[in-house]
Amino acid sequence: MSGSGSAFALRALFGASLLTVAFPALAVAHEAKSGWRYPYACCSDNDCREVKDAAISEIPEGYLVKVTGEVVGYGDKRVKDSPDGVFHWCSIAGKNDSRTICLFVPPRSY
Repeated sequence: MSGSGSAFALRALFGASLLTVAFPALAVAHEAKSGWRYPYACCSDNDCREVKDAAISEIPEGYLVKVTGEVVGYGDKRVKDSPDGVFHWCSIAGKNDSRTICLFVPPRSY
């Protein structure tokens, strides 16, 4: 490889490395504690987290997110099945005072 060709390759490799470090969430969303990946549509980096059962209530209209008072209807497309059987709440920027992006709910027990 000539001097200018190797310099270009080195710059390209360095640039790709910087992108990977600066924007890691562009490729995949982060994982739940139990190891499954939150879908990218729900979580770009730190929007989702496991929440205690007491944080979510079932009411006739849907799921009540107690910290915000928001009700996510049972038929709402943001409601997802929880792969690990516990509640996971995804909110904008992972904040407790923002709206729900996705709500993963465990199966109902009868």
